[in-house]
Amino acid sequence: MDKKLKILVVDDESRMRKLVGDFLLKHGYEVVTASNGEEALDVFFGDENIDLIVLDVMMPIMDGYQVCKEIRKESRVPIVMLTAKSEEIDELIGFDAGVDEYISKPFSPRILVARIDSILRRTNNLGVNDVIEVGKLVIDKTAHIVKVEGNPVDLSFKEFELLVYFVENKGIALSRETILTTVWNYDYSGDTRTIDTHVKKLRSKLGVCGEYIKTIWGLGYKFEKP
Repeated sequence: MDKKLKILVVDDESRMRKLVGDFLLKHGYEVVTASNGEEALDVFFGDENIDLIVLDVMMPIMDGYQVCKEIRKESRVPIVMLTAKSEEIDELIGFDAGVDEYISKPFSPRILVARIDSILRRTNNLGVNDVIEVGKLVIDKTAHIVKVEGNPVDLSFKEFELLVYFVENKGIALSRETILTTVWNYDYSGDTRTIDTHVKKLRSKLGVCGEYIKTIWGLGYKFEKP
């Protein structure tokens, strides 16, 4: 990569910060760290060049969910959440707060870096003419902008990825497992109900274009303009 992308690693355990930070440095990223939620907000809002955040959930002073909600008030920077929790409800809380990826501890540093690589390849895609129009829906893939009837729609990174995947596979019936494999990466171990949660939120945000996402009962979803 020509420009070193900068990642903020937030964890109250110094051992975990070093483990993740060293691995990212070896893969060509620039790394800054924070040991608690308040410090994370100070670092993030004091540095406009942070491209992604690796964020632990359980921290003193301010937990990861609170940090995520504060950042989401101002920024759509991709956030990868690290947690020792693995219950579905905890993942849904994270997604509601604006988390883009969810990785449970213990995890392989290689898997974490692969997820980060995948996210940053998409968010830093410099391609041109990546504008898709379907009915009243316009998607600018390069600028990460979605408009419905000319009005901008605020989507999380994962909601944006899901919408683009649907549109690029217009007219094709997609199973929940296929969507998880493609949008959430091949090694994602989450429940397929995660898909239903994201689709529900995506439909709501798309307003009149939400009906473009059709439910295929017993299988998954299909995107098509009525």
